[in-house]
Amino acid sequence: MEVLLAQPRGFCAGVVRAIETVERALEKYGPPVYVRHEIVHNKYVVESLKNKGAIFVEDLSEVPPKAVTVFSAHGVARSVEEAAAARGLPVLNATCPLVTKVHNQGKRYTSKGRTLILIGHAGHPEVEGTMGQVPGPVLLVQNVDDVAALTLPSDTPVAYITQTTLSVDDTKDIILALQQRFTDIQGPDTRDICYATQNRQSAVRDLSKLVDVILVVGAANSSNSNRLREIGTEVGVASYLIADGSELNAEWLEGAKAVGVTAGASAPEVLVDDVIEALKRIRPVAVSVLPGREENIEFRLPSELTSA
Repeated sequence: MEVLLAQPRGFCAGVVRAIETVERALEKYGPPVYVRHEIVHNKYVVESLKNKGAIFVEDLSEVPPKAVTVFSAHGVARSVEEAAAARGLPVLNATCPLVTKVHNQGKRYTSKGRTLILIGHAGHPEVEGTMGQVPGPVLLVQNVDDVAALTLPSDTPVAYITQTTLSVDDTKDIILALQQRFTDIQGPDTRDICYATQNRQSAVRDLSKLVDVILVVGAANSSNSNRLREIGTEVGVASYLIADGSELNAEWLEGAKAVGVTAGASAPEVLVDDVIEALKRIRPVAVSVLPGREENIEFRLPSELTSA
């Protein structure tokens, strides 16, 4: 059985930075280090950091006084930053720089008097953080129907920003609907949309032309991993989201000559290897990597850790 690996797949620069922030903090300050929310949406990553001494909490009230605290890659609301400052917690901010860029875009638009519209998924931690970073109201739209339901007059000066785990392809119909709905609208350049999200989705589209089944390695609560599976399904290829090799179902592979494997931006390569090993236990495989876009982006660690 042929196994084709998408390129790029797995960790993006923002995820690498976030994980390294926790690891360096543990080296520099010693355990425990407290992390608000899952540092990235992947159980394997979270468990491995727990084993090194990280403690994950959902609320800052769970953090003891003076304990080193890390904000996850998804970003947090200003109220969380203010609560940490009020308690004097030493904070390391692992928010992805591309998420911070979206926060700053939103603040800039609202400072010019524009009503801000956020394209994203309700309840996602990045969306909650972004809505909590921008002063003033933020209107969330998840689809074209939400745009139609907006009650603003059509000549209202508006601007839009997007959740980083959505690609150009994911947002284009919603942006078009907004542009048709409002006469005075501004938004970021499409080049500002997260490179990693777009690259992984483009790689899955290329992969789908060559395989009978697609396996996406990633967590069930990972927005970008779910989207990769959806893309495979949309183009007519049987596609499954699995956390690791233990979730592989041999029945999915019946009659398949070629299987495609990719991974969400928060899934480590060790889990891709685990899936390949699981495939080998079902049938002999020949593994190859598709040509794809090389990613050479690196983000600096928080300044407090650069000497660690």
